[in-house]
Amino acid sequence: MASADEGSPAEPGPLPSGDGLGPARTTDGAAAVIAGDGTVIGWTRGAQVLLGYPAAEVVGRSAAQLLMGPPDARRTAAVAARCRAGSGWSGLVPLRARDGRSLDIDVRSTASFLIAGREGFLVSGRELTPHWTMHGSVVDGFLARSPVGMAVLDPDLRYLWLNDTLERVDGVPREQRLGRRPSEVLPGALATPIERLMRQVLSTGEAITDYEYLGWSWPDPRRRRAFTSSFFPLADAGGRPIGIGCMVLDVTDRWNARRLLALVNEAGASIGSTLDVQRTAQELADFAVPRFADFVFVDLLENPFGGDRPGTVAPAEGQRPAMRRAGMSSVREGCPEAVVRVGEPVDFVPPPYDARFLLDGDPVLLPALDPDHHGWTVEQPERADRLREFGLHSLISVPMRARDTVLGLTTFMRSQNPVPFDEDDVAPARELVARAAVSVDNARRYTREHTAALVLQQSLLPHTLRGGTALDVASSYLPADPKDGVGGDWFDVIPLSGARVGLVIGDVVGHGIGAAATMGRLRTAVQTLADMDLPPDELLARLDDLVLRLSEEERAGGPAERGGTTVVGATCLYAVYDPANGCCTMARAGHPPPVVVLPDSTVSFPDLPAGPPLGLGGLPFEALEIELPEGSLLGLYTDGLIEGADKDLERGMDRLGRAVSRDGMPLEQLCPAVVGELLPVPQPDDIALLLARTHRLSPEHLVSWDVPVDPAAVGETRARVSRQLEAWGLAELSMTTELIVSELVTNAIRYGAGPVRLRLLFQSVLTCEVSDASNTSPRLRHARTTDEGGRGLFLVAQLAHRWGTRYTPQGKIIWAEQPLP
Repeated sequence: MASADEGSPAEPGPLPSGDGLGPARTTDGAAAVIAGDGTVIGWTRGAQVLLGYPAAEVVGRSAAQLLMGPPDARRTAAVAARCRAGSGWSGLVPLRARDGRSLDIDVRSTASFLIAGREGFLVSGRELTPHWTMHGSVVDGFLARSPVGMAVLDPDLRYLWLNDTLERVDGVPREQRLGRRPSEVLPGALATPIERLMRQVLSTGEAITDYEYLGWSWPDPRRRRAFTSSFFPLADAGGRPIGIGCMVLDVTDRWNARRLLALVNEAGASIGSTLDVQRTAQELADFAVPRFADFVFVDLLENPFGGDRPGTVAPAEGQRPAMRRAGMSSVREGCPEAVVRVGEPVDFVPPPYDARFLLDGDPVLLPALDPDHHGWTVEQPERADRLREFGLHSLISVPMRARDTVLGLTTFMRSQNPVPFDEDDVAPARELVARAAVSVDNARRYTREHTAALVLQQSLLPHTLRGGTALDVASSYLPADPKDGVGGDWFDVIPLSGARVGLVIGDVVGHGIGAAATMGRLRTAVQTLADMDLPPDELLARLDDLVLRLSEEERAGGPAERGGTTVVGATCLYAVYDPANGCCTMARAGHPPPVVVLPDSTVSFPDLPAGPPLGLGGLPFEALEIELPEGSLLGLYTDGLIEGADKDLERGMDRLGRAVSRDGMPLEQLCPAVVGELLPVPQPDDIALLLARTHRLSPEHLVSWDVPVDPAAVGETRARVSRQLEAWGLAELSMTTELIVSELVTNAIRYGAGPVRLRLLFQSVLTCEVSDASNTSPRLRHARTTDEGGRGLFLVAQLAHRWGTRYTPQGKIIWAEQPLP
């Protein structure tokens, strides 16, 4: 690139581009090789980018076509001579771009050299762009309009200069600051660390940045504000320190946001530690005092409205909702400011005194609390007197809402703190109440669900236990610790035919309403199966099939998909005691074995095959038969009773054995005493304990006869029955009993197989049993008017209170019961 200048080369001066503008070079360069006669013999890609000419349009042609004006031969010769002398040249040359624009190019040329036998010059160029230069007016505008407060102090820390922003930041007038030190203008607690940092900067020469502190504003000295300051040394041209530069920025908004975040995070760890509504409300009040307010009270609606509770609607317009004080706290001991104590009803609602405020209103802020202005003197004179007496001067009331449910109202007041609430305090108050509202709603929902589950479970457990003449029974049920939810422990005593009694205890896996509902289904199923007189092992097998079927149904789209609890298993123990011979037959499905205390106080746990828990399927259950002397104690229990704190079941069983072997204590007292001894504190699992003391039937109340397999023997059998009833004083039942016996014995002789045996049991009811060796089940049917037979069992069913069939290893037994006169 040839230059148009021929004189002595010199650096170009500033471009005349206006006040405050000056030259600046770009970083991208371009280069070309020009022969001594001015012909372009080399062209780089950078040159093409800069001027737009491709190499084909430039190489081999004169460089003069790139100049904006006509070439100056004299100046060109002077530049060439300088380069041939080895000095090189640089200067500003206006060049023509391919699109016709004029570009100011900073051109530099090297000394001449030979290339391919020709003299050449390497010429490079850079485009010049304008930039700002700091003239006095720019500096003055920058300092005056900067959003950062600035000041200059001398080595004695006296203010020499400050901008308008600093005067606005803290409100200290300029005339009161100039010539004075910070300690003479600002409070001592604020100025002392600032002056210490300034002296440190003077002595070390190192700047200090982002020193954050809490201060105040001159127009409102009660309102705290946050500032961040930076200090740096000032030196003259010789490097000698001449003062301190200071920059101050108001970061109150950032400080408030950080304070809000810290407050909310701290509240998360302090509020909602339990699933108790009143405890959570009290935790909110305790947390806010004195961090945020001097007096806080939490009032909860007695009937929350909205949300997921159908039938609960907001009070009518103008009607004040019924609330109750759930928690409060004060900087004064005993909360003397309060008109209403915790647990008492309250109707306080700040203006506008409307339930709609609770439903969808924003928090109410009263920076200046005037009881006369707000009408409390007329409507609530006692409350107005307390406001005056304790100097309660500012208030924020925040509706407590969660999940579209209105829960109540939280009110914050200040008295000893002279700073009134303002708009910046509404957000922290809202966040605190919102955090507590979720915990209160969780506690309310849990309490409601826990109460429902407990009521459901208690309604499904037996209200009375009937052991008849065979057993004295007593029971204890202890719910789990409320935080763990209601469990599925259950028990039952089922009267069976032949004076026998069925004892059952079980434990459903899980907690909550699902476990309680499953428990009720299993208890009903056991009662139904027990009425079929199934032996214990067969009953558990049928119950296992039921649990499997329930689990499969729920996994396939039942309550589990609707948020319910899938039946995953249960344990159970079923025992049948026969007072006629003292025999107790039992089987268990994954349940702890029973405890047996003999009349001589010997304690044992029968070696009963464990069996798999219900719901696994595929594995058999085995029964064990033991003989219990009269006066023996049989105890059935759930695992929560023996687990204890050490979770050692064997040690727990030892403790249980010692506890139930006390002498002379009635069962009604022994049962709760055992539970209280083994579980002195609430446990994470509920427990059930069922105790039964055995009796034997008196031989005088039990008679039996072998009946020949001959229809002629029926008459003699009826006569024996009649004589026995007279001996027992039951002559009134002779006619009906003879008819029952006649029909049952006749059926056994005609349709069954020998041997045939008749047994009468006299206890709380009169039971007649006829056994034979056949497994054929009798069938009740209604005979037609033309039939000569088929009315036997129908007649028995009409005369007896209950009747049925049970099967034994030797055959079957048909029985019928009659109530005593």
